[in-house]
Amino acid sequence: MLPKSISGFSKLTKLERIQWLRDNFVEIEPSPDRDLEAFWLHDAPMQKVIDGFSENTVSNFILPYGLAPNFLIDGEIYCVPMVIEESSVVAAASSAAKYWLNRGGFKTTILGNIKVGQVHFVWHGPTTLLLEIFDDIKKKIISDARPHMINMENRGGGLRKIELIDFTDDEPGLYQIRAHFDTRDSMGANFINTILENFARSLESFMYDSALIPDKWRDINVLMSILSNNTPECLVRAEVSCPIDQLDKPSQIQMAAELAEKFKLAVKVAHIDPYRATTHNKGIFNGIDAVILATGNDFRAVEAAGHTYASRSGQYRSLSNCEIVNGIFRFWIEIPLAIGTVGGLTSLHPLAKKTLEILGHPDAERLMSIVASVGLAQNFAAVKSLVTTGIQQGHMKMHIVNILNHLQATDHEIQKICTYFVDKTVSYASVRDYHEQIKIEL
Repeated sequence: MLPKSISGFSKLTKLERIQWLRDNFVEIEPSPDRDLEAFWLHDAPMQKVIDGFSENTVSNFILPYGLAPNFLIDGEIYCVPMVIEESSVVAAASSAAKYWLNRGGFKTTILGNIKVGQVHFVWHGPTTLLLEIFDDIKKKIISDARPHMINMENRGGGLRKIELIDFTDDEPGLYQIRAHFDTRDSMGANFINTILENFARSLESFMYDSALIPDKWRDINVLMSILSNNTPECLVRAEVSCPIDQLDKPSQIQMAAELAEKFKLAVKVAHIDPYRATTHNKGIFNGIDAVILATGNDFRAVEAAGHTYASRSGQYRSLSNCEIVNGIFRFWIEIPLAIGTVGGLTSLHPLAKKTLEILGHPDAERLMSIVASVGLAQNFAAVKSLVTTGIQQGHMKMHIVNILNHLQATDHEIQKICTYFVDKTVSYASVRDYHEQIKIEL
């Protein structure tokens, strides 16, 4: 056995795992107030629920849970919970929300709510035959899966379309059954995967038993059955707009026009240059991911779908768009968001449930609208900062407290230093040097 390796780790208790970690990977015994146990919940039953979310758990990783108020979305005010560790993100979203509060707010449109699943299989018979019998295959696999779809259908969802995809030009014998689902307020991963596996069994049964298949073509190899996180048909648009002269104070109309043009050009740069687009879209996901985490949804799936959608033209581009037409500034985003408000962590995690309560118990489509609006707000705040004061000024002002905590400044020192830097450029070195100076003075 290799040094420090172990068998049966998952069978150990949490305390046994921690002790094994100390014995093998922690050279100095940690202080009690900084140990892994310090982050366990005092509520033991709830800690057991949290432990059940993952495997081999030893502690909880804490992230800030903040609120972004003043979001006017489709005529209704929201206070949006956000979970993120990056300085300035919640402040930027809140600032953009307040900015648009008296300029019409955010308007959203659900462009689709369809999610996709795939059964990949290899069959070396003639494609013409497969096309001829595909309607018979569809009838069988749908009929066999009907008992598993009844509950979803009763909620207004279910299977919407099945199609055969031919990949034989890329790989001999490779095909795919692509199924399109409406899963209503559920993200639907478990439902979709269950149906797909049922489809796969029925497909194999059809090929082995049907009189339509010659004996020499009965062999079929189902490679895998799995949902796709590419969800271009589960799409939402969020937008803001106002006359250009409302972008700034009435006395600064010329500055407002300049801001609008610079803003539009900055967004165009993110359409032209993938290097800029990557950072531009990362800023959008600063807002989106924070709400996705707060609601207990899958931010990895959302990001994967978003980045795929940003590449749909063959080049990675901005997810947001900007135009100025007849004196009206319009800024919008279209993004796939396959998320849910029932099932999974949304029902189990206490703060995820609290988030949905704060948001007024939205259905999945309303949550799509909220999430997209926050992503657009985050993007607006970032681009506006970039083309005016620069991103570092606001970011570093928010980051100064993190710097001071790292320097172990006292509360009195933090207050004094933050006041000093109100009208000054913030950097780690400048904060550190001033901290050293006031320590001597005090």
